[in-house]
Amino acid sequence: MLSISRYRFWIYELGPFAYGVFCGASALTVLLDLKVFVFAVFFLFPANLYIYGINDMFDYETDKLNPRKVEYEALVEPSEWRSLSIRIALFVIPFLFLIPFRNYGALYSMLAFLFFAGFYSAKPIRAKAIPVIDSIFSAGHYVATGAFGYYLVGGTGFPFIPLIAALCWSIAMHAYSAVPDIESDSSAGLKTIATTLGKTGTLILCLLLYVSSAVLIYSFVGVVAIVLGIVYTVLMLASLTIKKPETLLKLYTFFPYINPTAGMIIFFAILFSRFSIL
Repeated sequence: MLSISRYRFWIYELGPFAYGVFCGASALTVLLDLKVFVFAVFFLFPANLYIYGINDMFDYETDKLNPRKVEYEALVEPSEWRSLSIRIALFVIPFLFLIPFRNYGALYSMLAFLFFAGFYSAKPIRAKAIPVIDSIFSAGHYVATGAFGYYLVGGTGFPFIPLIAALCWSIAMHAYSAVPDIESDSSAGLKTIATTLGKTGTLILCLLLYVSSAVLIYSFVGVVAIVLGIVYTVLMLASLTIKKPETLLKLYTFFPYINPTAGMIIFFAILFSRFSIL
């Protein structure tokens, strides 16, 4: 189950949750609340098992043609689908009963997470097979995770600018991850944002979205936004010069290290700014 849950990517869900918690908390003592720890555990493993388990079941026909699934991730055979479905339910459902149901912001955010994360891969919507909508659904569950953390600790109002910045960054992240799969997705007849826009078009879109995210978040984290904006700009420009898919895939395998590092820098920038630690 660890390989199915993409343990390399666990921080991708935990990070937005942490951002939401720190942005919504009125004081550092709120972070000691048991519910924060409980749902940190949820977004660390069960949420990822939900996302990628469903993905692996509905993506089998494409995945069996994709070298990345065999060499870098995990290929889930049809004979394993029933047991995987049961394990997903056993790990996810208990946490849903722990949501404070009178906290409507948290409740609706969790429902949004389950919707976007599930129907990204699952029928009848299967958003990942609808160009552009695929990236929006993928980004949607990350943004919903951040919103859940924000409302869980009592955050009020709607943090419009940070959520739009997160949406831009998440769409870029998803679109970039689809670029190494262009050949296998095209062979399987799967239309994605990357197969539709092509390698160059997708990478230019990613570049614009990363820059937009940095601009939007600047008023919250200052120079950190500029530095990270430059880092991702360089990465996108470097990707544009790469000709071989296998070389681009190799660069992509570094993103599970690059993204958490960037996330941690933003996390501490928010922490210091939000609670005037420095």
